[in-house]
Amino acid sequence: MTRPSPELAAAIHLLAEEAERTRTGGGRLVLLRGATGTGRTTVLEAAAGQAAALGLKVLRARCSPGDTAISFATVLHLLGPVPEFADLAVDGDERATAAGLWRVLRGYAEDSPLLVAVDDVHLADAPSRRWLVESARHIDRLPILLVVSERSQYDVDPPAPGFAHTLPPALVRTHTFTPLAPAAAAARVRARFPAASSSWTDACVQAAAGSPLLLEALLDDLDESRHRDVPETTAALYPGAYPAAVQWWLDSAGPATTEVARALAVLEEAPGTGLPENEITPLLAELADADPIRVAGWLTAMTSLGMLTLGADGRPHFPHPLLRDAILTGVPAARRRTAHRAIAEAMLRQDAPAEAVAGHLLATGPVDAPWAVALLQDAAAVALYEDRAEDAVAYLRRALEEPLPDDRRQRLLTELGSLEYAAPRSTAAIPRLAEAVRMPAAPQDRVRAAVALGTALTGRGRTRKAVELLRSVDGELDGHPDLVRTLHTASVLLSDQDQEVRQEVYRRLSETADRSPELVGTAGQALLVRHAASAGLTSARDAMRRLRTLLAETADPLTEPFLVGTAATVAQWADELDEADRLVDRGLTGQRPDLLHPMHQALLNCRTDIAGARADYARLAAVPGPVAPTNAHAHTLIALVETGRGAQAADLVAGIDLREAPDSWELNRFLFARGVVRAATGDPAAALHDFLECGRRQTAREVISPVVTPWRTAAAECRLALDRPLEAVALAEEELRLARVWGTPRTVGRALRVLGTAIGGRRGLELTEEAVGLLRDCGPAGTEPALALIALGRRLTAAGETARARDCLREAAEHAERLGAARLLELTEQILRKGGARSPRRRTGAASLTGSERRIAELAAEGRTNVEIAALLHLARRTVETHLTHAYRKLGIRRRTDLRPALEQPASRP
Repeated sequence: MTRPSPELAAAIHLLAEEAERTRTGGGRLVLLRGATGTGRTTVLEAAAGQAAALGLKVLRARCSPGDTAISFATVLHLLGPVPEFADLAVDGDERATAAGLWRVLRGYAEDSPLLVAVDDVHLADAPSRRWLVESARHIDRLPILLVVSERSQYDVDPPAPGFAHTLPPALVRTHTFTPLAPAAAAARVRARFPAASSSWTDACVQAAAGSPLLLEALLDDLDESRHRDVPETTAALYPGAYPAAVQWWLDSAGPATTEVARALAVLEEAPGTGLPENEITPLLAELADADPIRVAGWLTAMTSLGMLTLGADGRPHFPHPLLRDAILTGVPAARRRTAHRAIAEAMLRQDAPAEAVAGHLLATGPVDAPWAVALLQDAAAVALYEDRAEDAVAYLRRALEEPLPDDRRQRLLTELGSLEYAAPRSTAAIPRLAEAVRMPAAPQDRVRAAVALGTALTGRGRTRKAVELLRSVDGELDGHPDLVRTLHTASVLLSDQDQEVRQEVYRRLSETADRSPELVGTAGQALLVRHAASAGLTSARDAMRRLRTLLAETADPLTEPFLVGTAATVAQWADELDEADRLVDRGLTGQRPDLLHPMHQALLNCRTDIAGARADYARLAAVPGPVAPTNAHAHTLIALVETGRGAQAADLVAGIDLREAPDSWELNRFLFARGVVRAATGDPAAALHDFLECGRRQTAREVISPVVTPWRTAAAECRLALDRPLEAVALAEEELRLARVWGTPRTVGRALRVLGTAIGGRRGLELTEEAVGLLRDCGPAGTEPALALIALGRRLTAAGETARARDCLREAAEHAERLGAARLLELTEQILRKGGARSPRRRTGAASLTGSERRIAELAAEGRTNVEIAALLHLARRTVETHLTHAYRKLGIRRRTDLRPALEQPASRP
């Protein structure tokens, strides 16, 4: 006998009372009602045991669907083989048979009080059921306790009348079983698995869905040591008691309920339908060919029982994926695909969101319907907008399974390959894009595919192959000079990733520009301006004037991203940071996330360079994901060093292996940044090696100007630290010569500072003073003003002008504090203490704000957005964000709502 649980104690106590009453001669009908799996059979077995202990004779029968075709099958099982049955013609007159059976029952009762227990009376054959109902009318004067259990649950098929619906209420005692409460279910789990975690216990409770039957079956399948998490699929369960129990529950509910439950489970295989409950109901009814009113009632009833739960979208869901999976167990794959298609078509008729419908198309296989591909592409666009590239890839892969004309398939291959390229460890992108390039298509579409494939090949270290590919497509575009220019421009940009290829491509571009300028186009001319800037052949003023002229001209749509991105890079070199910001925003706005383009990453790199030029260390110090020597890694290393986290920077350096790194400009940037880390951690010899190697590689690429990477001044400082001043002077003089060609205060001031330090003496002091004069009020210059002030303070100290030296050092400290440059701030304090001066008192509060920071903070405190402030002050939005970041740090606040009270408080001096 199954041991009853504490939740069934009330029913067992009721039957014990009635058994005692029967022993004294009073009969009764007790009706046990409840949903499938709530414990009716368990209580009935417990009652039989109690009755036998009290001396009652027990007659038991369990009804089953297989007996319904045999008249009086249940009663015959109940009364057992008795001699009188030989004279009963059960296939004849029902009334006579019933009377004979009644006599048999009374004969039993004359010998001993009886417990007549009938389980699942709703499955009894019709004559037996009628006989039991009539017997219940007369047993109140006999020592017979009739206990019947009846399934009482809302099903989609209308139920038959209940067992006691024709009996007077006075003859019946009814006990209704309720679903298992969550607390009681959790107690059962803990009783079986005392060490179970709360999350594991909660998952068991959810999968049991209020059913003691399902809970016990699940616990029989689970072993906490083997299942650290409750699985979401029944394939992980052994021996499979839980899915068998779910199947039994469905069989008990009937075919209509089973179909609705399975339709709901199929619907939930693609989450996020976007349909409210009042639209789910007719959809389920249509799928299961059921009465919508009955389906609505079933959803409500199952939610009350716990078999369903209301989700955040307000409609019923299965409470755990394991239950949904168990309901789908045994449903053939073809049938599920058919159901998913039917769901998708029904949802389409109800104007459901594209992603909701597409989720079901993922499980259908080809439907060969004109709406399918467009809908999947719409769903992919929504996923991309919400930064869910993996979902977009899944939708586009599914779209490729549909029959498509060549031109549409070619465009789809280009979009899918572009998205797959960004996926970690993806190998499908390049073959997919190569197929797109080979397919017949409009010239513009072929160029898009070729540019995407070239970008992917370059990203995998195959730059020469990428350039050769673009050249081969170029030869097939007679009569399309605009498309030819696009391919030429893309080749130039991609060649930056390979030193040898870069030289070849730029030589051809220059020759073409000299021979036929119209073949180069505005984007090609912009790239030549950038090349001249990096080669030290033009000034910032002339480069920007030329680029602004090019930007004002009409550009081809396919080449405009190259023009805008190139202009943004040069504007950043020229310290025109607000203009560079606007150009980056413009360029990124024109980029399609589903089309791989070399300028997209270039624009992101430019945005990182702008943050570096502004010394926006809060933005830069986050460690990038991929372990590779990228431009982002280089900026992160410098940001970590400047914010006093040299040990973390050294750890990052140690985790990056350069042996397999491609010979690209990003490797050069990383070498420079690694040199900065090594110099800051006290290894000038290793740092010098990195700076010189960076310089060697850049010179080989014809990148001469210090505007790209100031390796000469960095190497000069290392040579000074190694006591090799003559070599340091030579490097600094060469950088100063090149810096004066470019002509921006940042580059010239940096070279003057280092040269002044290397030369020393009166001449060194003059050069350092010139650097400070250039950098003090030049606009965005990062840490260069602070570095120049520190150098000047040291020169003045050496010249005996200690008062001026201290003023310079304190000014440097304020500048470093404003930027959050902890390393420089600590350096200035050390120099001041060494010279006998007190450390500068770090100012906080409103008085420490610069004029720009104060003005922007006040506008923000008035409730203006960053975009509004930028428009009002004619600044880039990122400039506003940078000033606000500095203001928050100085004011010691984190929220915009704290600005007003912080601005009104006086500065504090700790």
